[in-house]
Amino acid sequence: MRVRDVKRDLTTLILYAIGFFLLWEWLRPVEQLTDTSNIWLFITFVVLALLLAFLGTPIVLSGLIKTVFILYALHFLYGEGSFLFLTWAGPFAEDIFNNFGSIINRDWSSLSNHFRSLLFFVLLWLMTYLVHYWLMNRRQIFIFFFMTMIYITVLDTFTPYEADMAIVRTIILGFAAMGMLTYYRYLEKEGVKASLHFSRKWMLPLAVMIALSVGVGLAAPKAEPIWPDPVPFIQSYSEDSGGPGTGIKKIGYGENDSQLGGPFIGDDTLVMRTETQSRHYWKIESKDIYTGKGWVRSEEDEGEIFFTADETVPIPELTEDVTSEKTERTSSVLNVMNYDHIAYPLGVQSISTEPELSYTLDSEIEKIRTQNQVGRSTPAAEYEVTYQSSQYSVTTLQAANRETVLPDELMERYTQLPESLPQRVRDLALEITQDEDNWFDMARELESYFNSSGFTYDQQNVAIPDEDEDYVDQFLFDTKIGYCDNFSTAMVVLARSLDMPARWVKGFTEGDYIESSGSGVSVYEVTNNNAHSWVEIFFPEVGWVPFEPTQGFTNNVQYNFDADTDTPLPQTETPDQPETPELEEDVTETASGSEESSVTAIWNSFKGFVDRHTLWIILGALLIAAAVVLLYLKRGRWLPRYYVWKMKNSSSNQDFTKAYFILLKELERYGLKRKDGQTLRDYAAYIDHFFSSKEMGELTSKYELLLYRGKLDEDSFIETKQLWENLIKKTIA
Repeated sequence: MRVRDVKRDLTTLILYAIGFFLLWEWLRPVEQLTDTSNIWLFITFVVLALLLAFLGTPIVLSGLIKTVFILYALHFLYGEGSFLFLTWAGPFAEDIFNNFGSIINRDWSSLSNHFRSLLFFVLLWLMTYLVHYWLMNRRQIFIFFFMTMIYITVLDTFTPYEADMAIVRTIILGFAAMGMLTYYRYLEKEGVKASLHFSRKWMLPLAVMIALSVGVGLAAPKAEPIWPDPVPFIQSYSEDSGGPGTGIKKIGYGENDSQLGGPFIGDDTLVMRTETQSRHYWKIESKDIYTGKGWVRSEEDEGEIFFTADETVPIPELTEDVTSEKTERTSSVLNVMNYDHIAYPLGVQSISTEPELSYTLDSEIEKIRTQNQVGRSTPAAEYEVTYQSSQYSVTTLQAANRETVLPDELMERYTQLPESLPQRVRDLALEITQDEDNWFDMARELESYFNSSGFTYDQQNVAIPDEDEDYVDQFLFDTKIGYCDNFSTAMVVLARSLDMPARWVKGFTEGDYIESSGSGVSVYEVTNNNAHSWVEIFFPEVGWVPFEPTQGFTNNVQYNFDADTDTPLPQTETPDQPETPELEEDVTETASGSEESSVTAIWNSFKGFVDRHTLWIILGALLIAAAVVLLYLKRGRWLPRYYVWKMKNSSSNQDFTKAYFILLKELERYGLKRKDGQTLRDYAAYIDHFFSSKEMGELTSKYELLLYRGKLDEDSFIETKQLWENLIKKTIA
């Protein structure tokens, strides 16, 4: 493919400027949506790369300049000491080597920020080259313009990034670039020389059309969206969020719980960073309809309740709790995952967000979402929840017994069970609680049942019920292996079998303790691995009380034993998550172990050598790079001689074909380029006229003879090779 001449004029500069601003639209959201800082360094690199392309800098020299800039930028971001002393080179090389090892092992989370920044620079390098290629060589920018529009609109839909003006800017830049490039394609196709008058007749209508289109678009009334937010729908059916897809799911919060079961893989992606005065679970929603396969929300829809930060969270209290000791506390959340819902503790009273937003409560599942002033779902970057931490009165809880009567609506909703539920599940609930006569002790018996009786916590070897199997029945009697969804769903079903109103709750555990920030406040990091489900049972005169049946988990519920009772204190020292059993140490020396030791020794020896001779290695690399640049710049002197030497002993027709194309390439490098549509004979005549000879015409005749006859006579081939050698020597400069 022949490369176009890049004219360094004002129009070309404008095209490069448009390319830069389109690339900038890709970089604008990065700082807002990620923890990337110093974005100006990456923008500067884009400017430098496009400027070098505009100036026509040789590829080797351009690459050297960009490489030095990248190294300096990485040293500026992460290095210590002076850049010129090269003390950073050794650690930098070691970091690159270690990160390549992580890539080979597919351990993406172990990649260092240093290496991530390097990869980002390489990506920008490739993108600037593509922009140059599309603008100057192909004279077509639609693909990049279309990709930019998709990128921006996807971010606007699925992230907090507000892309309204970004879309406007991209439309203006894209249509301007496509209009200008179409103009120049027509000029080159028709062989017309550009003139100011002709350019004005093209560009003025183009500018008017773009301005008019954008102006009408901005001024026209905007219709409200007619489709619901696609994010929850997509997440609910994705395998990574617990949807009904096939294969292994990834742990994390999802909205679709209609098909439970099956294994999942861990995910330590950070969801939120919290500061709390006491440990507690983070609730997001609850479900009330058990289908035999999973959970769905009630078909009743009371609508969403709107409220603001100045109002009490309108979660309905089904009873007034006057017996529990309540303490008002606050917890704050840094919303890393940018969910548009609020995670809150049981007993939440108020919410304040940063920036200030309003809220909607889906009263059926008690899910709270944040929205901006125009009613659009908008994640809160940070928020603080005030809640009442309760110490439940055991005496009051034990007052509820098998004869307790509650409102029909509440009982019908929260004791619902499918007709297909096997009878042995109900029989098991009666068997477990046969010695208890009140709801609290019955619930405690159900809760403790799963810590014995052969149940095992496992995230991998978890069965999926067949079409004719019940999810809970399979877990209780067949497998007895599962994770939180199995344990919590089973307890809810067992409690409902005893006519105790219960519901299934999901959200996150308190997370992993990081540090204490003083004044009794602890800092936790909550990841997808902390996604969890548990049980809430309703007690008269108290309300919803949480229970934790999953092995290895505790929800830190506090009880006030204000009367003599045989009920033991709840265990609060249980670890937050099941501990991974320690593997027995394998002390058997194996061949693989010896090989690993040898590789380690070789690597340590190599690293020591690099540390001792870092300066000389850098100087040697610079000398080699300088030699390569010099050879490239002086290729006109040695490259033709190399080709002559290479083809000296050639004797086949195939070698002559290769030699002819080498000659065409060298003539083009010399400055004698073949025009579009020019025949070989016309081009040969042009070369012969330039050199005042007939050699190119004769050589081209021999090439055409070979092309049509398929071979040359031996004497003819020797004569042809001499003509080729004479011509290629003339390109020495």
